[in-house]
Amino acid sequence: MEGLSCPVPWSRYERVTLAHGGGGRLTRQLVDQLFKPAFESPELEAELDGARLALGGPVAVTTDAFTVRPLVFPGGDIGSLAVHGSVNDLAMCGARPRALTASFVLEEGLPLATLERLVRSMGEAARAAGVRVVAGDTKVVERGKGDGVYIAVTALGETLAEVGPDRIEVGDRVLLSGPVGDHGTAVLLAREGLPLPEGLVSDSADVSPAALALLEAGLAVRCLRDPTRGGLATVAAELAAKSGHGVRLDAPLPVRPEVADACELVGLDPLYVACEGRFVAFVAPEDAERALAILRAHEVARGAPLVGEVVGEHPGVATLRSELGAERVLDLLSGEPLPRIC
Repeated sequence: MEGLSCPVPWSRYERVTLAHGGGGRLTRQLVDQLFKPAFESPELEAELDGARLALGGPVAVTTDAFTVRPLVFPGGDIGSLAVHGSVNDLAMCGARPRALTASFVLEEGLPLATLERLVRSMGEAARAAGVRVVAGDTKVVERGKGDGVYIAVTALGETLAEVGPDRIEVGDRVLLSGPVGDHGTAVLLAREGLPLPEGLVSDSADVSPAALALLEAGLAVRCLRDPTRGGLATVAAELAAKSGHGVRLDAPLPVRPEVADACELVGLDPLYVACEGRFVAFVAPEDAERALAILRAHEVARGAPLVGEVVGEHPGVATLRSELGAERVLDLLSGEPLPRIC
């Protein structure tokens, strides 16, 4: 009855407890005092068990889980990364991002101040990307059974154009939106407590405006792909195998000196290090120069270069051609040199 309730003050708890995931009063506080204000979504305000959406045309769907450690890294955090990674995957499908759902798995003992920072960062990134968080869930696991926060995201978008490996043709040019390896290197150095070179931060960013600008310009864009886990070399190897054509990249490829130095220190090839704010575009040769001009008009792709082409030689295989003309095969990695970078 009104007047007899005794709400638990938000300030009483400085850390996540198991009760925050129990569906009761503390869960309600998380929803009302943290998630709703951060995400500002009418679908969340409706408090349905799901969200009703009206999307025009074919719908693209992607899903991803984010387990990056540390939770906050130079240039980003798991909250903004969850948005960037999801909207970028939609853009690589030729779709304009429209909505996200998010499930949070929290570890008992996580400081609520940390959770608030991450959720607010996620909300800011979503608004900047023009997407709404329309549904969500929160679970809490016992202390020691998680690692702070895991976030699972499903993203929906409206398809603008059909792109994919099956559309790649011999002669197509390979464009890259910017230097590779920044994200994985920054996360690795932060995780291991190694000195971070000045200016080196994650490249985590929303690349959908730049990628979709190519489609909206009516260019013959064959395929789009973001070089996340496994990096640029893995993208080249996978798309060569899937398309059945040879993919040849030409050295020197864009790698920041500080990234190259850090990778040499820890024994990594920067071409296999993850990016979270870069993408590769395969376009028809007659559209390559115009595509580069369009990309360079966007901050996330300001220095976009032409890095290779699709060739008739070595079908199904990707190679890197040195400045002296020698080629080496770019193969898939057999292990995971950089776990939990996204």
